[in-house]
Amino acid sequence: MAPQLKHFFDAERACQLADELHAAWADFPRARFVAEATQGLEALELMDRAAHLARAMRTSMPADFEEAVEVLLRSVGPVLGHVDGAGLAPFHYLPHLRFIADHGLDHFEASMRAQHTLTQRFSAEFSIRAFLEHDPERTLARLSEWASDPSHHVRRLVSEGTRPRLPWASRLKRFQKDPTPTLALLERLKDDPELYVRRSVANHLNDIGKDHPDLLLAVAERWMVDATPERAWIVTHALRSSVKKGDPRALAIRGFAGGDAVTVNATVSPAEIALGETFLVQVELTNDGDAPLRAVVDLIVRFVKANGGAKPKVFKGRDLDLAPGQRAAVTKSVSTADLSTRKHYPGDHVVDVQINGVATRAGSVRVSAV
Repeated sequence: MAPQLKHFFDAERACQLADELHAAWADFPRARFVAEATQGLEALELMDRAAHLARAMRTSMPADFEEAVEVLLRSVGPVLGHVDGAGLAPFHYLPHLRFIADHGLDHFEASMRAQHTLTQRFSAEFSIRAFLEHDPERTLARLSEWASDPSHHVRRLVSEGTRPRLPWASRLKRFQKDPTPTLALLERLKDDPELYVRRSVANHLNDIGKDHPDLLLAVAERWMVDATPERAWIVTHALRSSVKKGDPRALAIRGFAGGDAVTVNATVSPAEIALGETFLVQVELTNDGDAPLRAVVDLIVRFVKANGGAKPKVFKGRDLDLAPGQRAAVTKSVSTADLSTRKHYPGDHVVDVQINGVATRAGSVRVSAV
């Protein structure tokens, strides 16, 4: 079993931080820092470990925050190129960013300078949110400047740090209620040359769509006018949740329509399995229309809940282009083994095939207790 991510921050990591900070400031008390940083560390989870290390940094650094920031920034390593292939190494700077978020709110310029530097080593998407809450106007103005920064890491922060529903972070309720300020930032980034940035823009739009679905669709329609392939990819990725739900407007933006012109033959096998086993859904589609058809094929499995009810889960199938009379097959295996995000229960699990938002019953499988 792979080690848990929280164990990235251990006694060895504390010693490494101590060495780096001492090299940047000769008066840094290495032994005292390591003792404080490791006390109680093992009992903490990932984010709490980062906060614990940040507290130990603060008590060991110069009392003046701006002097402490200068020490912190002198201690960092080189700018990260692309995150692909970097592994866990960038997490090394998570405590540095927690240090800024926890202690820098009243030192705007020093904190912005620090985050601009640090986000080029590990994303400042978590720390910048504290400043969006504390001083939203000034922070948004700085992010607007950074939207044209030469560094793709900084430009990505503009989108990722303002996501209203960023994973692992508290929600930005102000922007959930009114995403207008962050949409203005996304407009600046929608044709960014880096996929790393464009992917963040798409995820941000998908977040917005969960609270303002009509606004997402309006933006998607506008962005698709004379869209480059790169911008069209953003729209496609941003609409993924809406398409899974079978939203007709989202499907139309993607060019999917005419699900009622498709003949569907589907089977679910075997008819009965035990919890933890896998069943197979096989679908054959035929375009019965007179025109070519673009089809998005998804599977909806209605997993049985603990109370005997059902909760639908949409599985991505395939996107197809079918000529008149053309057939295509889609096959999907579905496991009933428990996951961290879903626990399975015995009962009849109903399966539908959804084509361009039109659902057709595929069958069901009875899942029995082990």
